[in-house]
Amino acid sequence: MAYPRTEPTASGMLDAGDGTSLYWEESGAPDGVPALWLHGGPGGSLGSGWYRTHFDPTRYRLIGIDQRGSGRSRPLVTESRERLAGHTTQRLIADIEAVRQHLGIEDWVVAGISWGTTLALAYAQQHPARVRALALMAVTTTSRDEVDWITEGVGRVFPAEWEAFEQASQRLPGERVVDAYARRLAGADREARADAAQAWDRWENVHVSLDDPALRERGHLGPELREGFATLVTHYWANDGFLPGDQAVLARLDRIAHVPTALVHGRRDISGPAVTAWRVHRGLPASTLTIVEDEGHGGPGGSAALTAALDGFAGGGS
Repeated sequence: MAYPRTEPTASGMLDAGDGTSLYWEESGAPDGVPALWLHGGPGGSLGSGWYRTHFDPTRYRLIGIDQRGSGRSRPLVTESRERLAGHTTQRLIADIEAVRQHLGIEDWVVAGISWGTTLALAYAQQHPARVRALALMAVTTTSRDEVDWITEGVGRVFPAEWEAFEQASQRLPGERVVDAYARRLAGADREARADAAQAWDRWENVHVSLDDPALRERGHLGPELREGFATLVTHYWANDGFLPGDQAVLARLDRIAHVPTALVHGRRDISGPAVTAWRVHRGLPASTLTIVEDEGHGGPGGSAALTAALDGFAGGGS
């Protein structure tokens, strides 16, 4: 079941020490099991607070963070493009630790969706003693294989739409599509950035459109948000999530083999095929994997399965 969308009981801006202010919010029971929600993207946000409906407000002390450069954190990446190189997964992990310490939390249940699952896994691998359990929906690890699939391989399913997406990238000979978009979105030409962001945003809706073909005709973000989203997602994807080689999520699963983990994934998630969730599951002896047969990249069935897993992790309080 979904829980009521309770309002935050506290919120604030945390100085990250490098000119960045991180937005955080807290909801639920002050003496409940500490939990952290990591949103998707990169470049997404906590949005309307939908994420809170997965957590029992009587048993969880829930923390949400708008990741640097997006949402209510400041500056937005579109306001500080010259600092784009400082956006890395390692920096996001440090931000999470800063919020945890600021709020006096010893350890917590970490949950997330899509890119948030990559960040949750990478955070847990870096700080395993701080993670009680993981609850992850639409599982990704942001490997090069996954990025190449979502930006090029899935064009085999949507050939006409991918051709338009590829042409709009204006890629150079031998350049990957994702690299071309990252280059254009990081550039100084405002019109080129706007065009690239619009094309990228349209493609975002194409590869999640199996259940709703009408999505292919429109983007999923307004012009005020899509450039920031496209800039961050292409920046991270073009750099393999800043998790190369022996730092890749799948290469370090042994570090969190003991952590109770619930994985939820849609069978029809063509953007991120279920093989990634399966590989993570196979590498984590303490994990469960729930495949929702009739859903794609999230949905009500997946949300219900995630909520059920979080109910199980809630235990008896802090």
